[in-house]
Amino acid sequence: MKKTLLTFAVAGTVVVSSIFGGIVNAESISSLQNQQDKIQKEKSELSSDINNADQQINSLNAQQAEVKEAMTRLDFAIGDTHKKISEKTAELEETKAEITRLQEEIKITKERIEKRNDLLRDRARNYQETGGMVSYIDVLMGSKNFSDFIDRASAVATILQADQDILKQHEADKKSLEENQAKLEEELASVQTIVADLKVMNQQLNDQREEKDRLLASLEEQEEEIHEHKMELQEESRVLAAQEAALAQAMALEQKQEQEKAAAAAAAAAAAANSGSGNGGGESTPTPTPTPTPSAPVSSGAFTLPANGTFTSGFEPRWGSFHYGVDIANSAAGVPIWAAADGVVIQSYYSSSYGNVVFIAHSVNGQTYTTVSAHMETRFVSSGAVVKKGQQIGIMGNTGDSRGKHLHFELHRGSWNSSKSNAINPVGIVPMP
Repeated sequence: MKKTLLTFAVAGTVVVSSIFGGIVNAESISSLQNQQDKIQKEKSELSSDINNADQQINSLNAQQAEVKEAMTRLDFAIGDTHKKISEKTAELEETKAEITRLQEEIKITKERIEKRNDLLRDRARNYQETGGMVSYIDVLMGSKNFSDFIDRASAVATILQADQDILKQHEADKKSLEENQAKLEEELASVQTIVADLKVMNQQLNDQREEKDRLLASLEEQEEEIHEHKMELQEESRVLAAQEAALAQAMALEQKQEQEKAAAAAAAAAAAANSGSGNGGGESTPTPTPTPTPSAPVSSGAFTLPANGTFTSGFEPRWGSFHYGVDIANSAAGVPIWAAADGVVIQSYYSSSYGNVVFIAHSVNGQTYTTVSAHMETRFVSSGAVVKKGQQIGIMGNTGDSRGKHLHFELHRGSWNSSKSNAINPVGIVPMP
């Protein structure tokens, strides 16, 4: 009778395990499907964001091409202006040299005019004294003969004509002097105006060139920022893509472990039943508990300590933003970083923000989690690797956007995303120093 009861007990254990296993399996499948749906949605949004980034980059490239073309035109215009300034400056120097030469002529002309003025003043005094006429009687009386008279009369006429010529030349020289002075002064003023205008134009062109330089630098900076943003989006897309397979594998591992536990429990129960029938229900030999290595103090719960050190920052607002994880610092050399639970490595790579980082997918009682271990000096696991709780995955470091040697540890219920919408406080779930 006792053997029959034990047999029923074993059968009941197997049936119950199968029922609960089926329930866990169904819940796991549903949870996995929900996670996959979320990841697909996030990947679709990321793809749209990456396309938008590409469009912005193309638009910025087109704007840069326009700015560079405008800068080329400005360079040619500035070069042409420099050439004209040089030409007009040379012309200005020639005009100044011509003015200097003319000033010498003016000096000579003034001296000549001054001499004529003296001569004309003498003539004027003579005309005033003689009434402006030469007495022909005096000429005749001074003549020796008729021929001499004619010569004297002709000489007087020549002198009078000479006076008239002097007056005419005097007026012509004065007019020429005034015209030349006015012409050169006008030409000098014109060239000076042209040079001044060219210099103003040159300054305006240089100002425009500097403005285009600033605009181009701004566009290039914007393009660089968008490129960096695109790289971050692509990085996130790769993580999301890897999460699908890793989460499914993590859940499959948990289901396999549950099945193995159920099978082991059934085998143990059967063995106990057989043993009981032979010795009247003796005690079974307890299964020895594995002893963790000293370097990896594995906790008995689902999660274990990710690193030894000092707890320095929590899941809280910090430096004007929110810190979606906890920090554990340790200045010692070669501080090991451990996997917080059994799981599958989603991604193991170098990130500009996280530095050397390892993303791991875990499945605990049908619930998926993602842990992030960042800023490591070295990584010991690769993407896709299966890890055990307490297994060393790297060494604590100070890589990426870090301000000292520490482990930045994140826990996400479900999948990871850049908005950290699934992040939860690890304290109370994962053991901390």
